[in-house]
Amino acid sequence: MTMRHHHIRKSLLALTLTGAALLTSCKSHQPMAEAGTDVSRLYRQADTLVTDTTTIADTPWQTYFADANLKALLTEGIEKNLNLQIAQTRIQQAEASLSMARGANLPTLALAAQGSHTRLSNGADGTKVLGYNYSTNFQLGFVASWEMNLWGKLSSQTKARYASFLSSYEYRNLIQTNVIAGIAKAYYALMALDEQLRITTETVELLRQSAETMQALKDAGQTTGAAVEQSKALLYNTQLSIATLQSQIRQQENAICVLLGRAPGAIERSSIIAQTDAPQLNHGVPAQMMALRPDVKQAELSFRAACELTNVAQASLYPTFTLSTASLGFASGELADFFKPANIAANIAAGISQPLLYKRQLKGNLMIAKAQQQEALLTFQSTVLTAGQEISDILYGYQASLSKNELRNRQIASLTTAVDFTQELLRAGEATYTEVLNAQQSLLQAQLSRVNDRLEQLNFSVSLYKALGGGVR
Repeated sequence: MTMRHHHIRKSLLALTLTGAALLTSCKSHQPMAEAGTDVSRLYRQADTLVTDTTTIADTPWQTYFADANLKALLTEGIEKNLNLQIAQTRIQQAEASLSMARGANLPTLALAAQGSHTRLSNGADGTKVLGYNYSTNFQLGFVASWEMNLWGKLSSQTKARYASFLSSYEYRNLIQTNVIAGIAKAYYALMALDEQLRITTETVELLRQSAETMQALKDAGQTTGAAVEQSKALLYNTQLSIATLQSQIRQQENAICVLLGRAPGAIERSSIIAQTDAPQLNHGVPAQMMALRPDVKQAELSFRAACELTNVAQASLYPTFTLSTASLGFASGELADFFKPANIAANIAAGISQPLLYKRQLKGNLMIAKAQQQEALLTFQSTVLTAGQEISDILYGYQASLSKNELRNRQIASLTTAVDFTQELLRAGEATYTEVLNAQQSLLQAQLSRVNDRLEQLNFSVSLYKALGGGVR
């Protein structure tokens, strides 16, 4: 072996070791650690340490939601929702892209056939040598080419595509959690409107009776015409709200139909009163809160893909070794004896190239890739912090909502008694019509608010389930 060849081998060995170091660079990146995010402090918690590892995110949506009508809607929505179908096409695109990246690691192989007939000039030297002024040649065989994965560029491209492929699945999971939460919340809102319509309709009947009572008292000289007109005005105002509620119900049904991927129509449903309390909203220890969230997982995969693309840009600065042409087949000037062993022909050509004039462009690509990697890291950090805020807000909001129940029930009980008392006092001439009307209006508002309280609690249970990544199992 010559000294020159020995020097070349040493140089290639040094470059290979450098490439190996590049390959390991991406493996050391942990986005949570690099972002400097302490998972245990992502949400505001009580003074007591949370040690229960049970989380509602592990519960399948078929178990988490008890309402049979809602389950049927969720099944239809997951099957037919248009956004979910769009997300599925992204998975197919990512899968095809991954297949292409994997194929780049393999040699290309093609079957090639060629025939040529060349006429030489009579004055050419070829005529003197060959004895004739034309040449005919036929070729048939396999042609292959291959770029060696010397610095890990091709494998990093494959890893980046694989991360993008997994990210497309997480995107679909994210859409599915949004669809489930959207359908459930819209369903609960529809039942809340039904209940408010029922309460308002019953109140209209009571107000009609109250207006008749006022008219009777006026006829008996115990009250004024103003009292009668005020009671009628309250009746008419409440009747107007019925039309508004009926319109809102139709709009809510149509909104659910859009989520289901179907034309507007009626929605089968139960009543909000029949809804059982949500199961205990266990959220697990802090580390579990992020484990199943599709958006967090998607952001992490995007960071890993960006990291691998940085490796690709780095490897592009180093020499490329290619097996540019390798062929094996038959070649002959006569078709009659074309497939004879003596006509077997083979050819191989290899080359190595080192970027020179466009190295500045490659360095620019590397700088861009590093900046995009940093952007992906910051996006991951932002996603994690936003997730922590979302979970914290839901947990505190749910507890605050539950604390309203007893007070709201007491308020309604007191207002119901107040309505009865003021009506009796009015008949006895010891209360004004204003006191009666105010008591009736306050009772209606309190009853409607109780429905909103119940809707709020149901929505919090859905929101926490979604925020923890529930709905994809």
